[in-house]
Amino acid sequence: MEYRPLETAAYQPRYNALYSIIEADVIPTCQELGVSQVVFSPMGQGILSGKYRPDEPPPEHSRATHESEGARFIRRVLHDDVLDCVQQLAPLAEEEGLTMAQLAVAWVLQNDNVASAINGASRPEQVRSNAAAAGRKLSPETIAGIDYALCSVVESDGAIVGSTSPRQRLR
Repeated sequence: MEYRPLETAAYQPRYNALYSIIEADVIPTCQELGVSQVVFSPMGQGILSGKYRPDEPPPEHSRATHESEGARFIRRVLHDDVLDCVQQLAPLAEEEGLTMAQLAVAWVLQNDNVASAINGASRPEQVRSNAAAAGRKLSPETIAGIDYALCSVVESDGAIVGSTSPRQRLR
């Protein structure tokens, strides 16, 4: 059988402003190989939307209040230090004329290697809002502001991915 390279190829990692481990090695390698990213969780399980606030219980009927694997996943990072940093994004979103959720999606789509972002939406207005972030180019000052606001809580070390099993990383 003759080898034929794929016409289109994509990788589907988790990627958002709080979890950017693919930037150091995965994205450069994929760019070299002609593989783009179709990322999931651009809003960090909803944390980057701003709906979770420090010193407050999670909103009723939010992902963090469900008894599911997703709820356990979000609770791992649902801490006041993270939420304090995320709240610093509100003025940046306002300056750009975006909601915090749109800011999060636009940040992901700024990466030239990201072809698309898979957004979880439970209501039609969320789909419309997410779509409004497509094609938005954030200013260099906004990008720098996001990086500064989140620098103490962002997970960017790709070495953790292969170092332990997923179940061990949940602890």
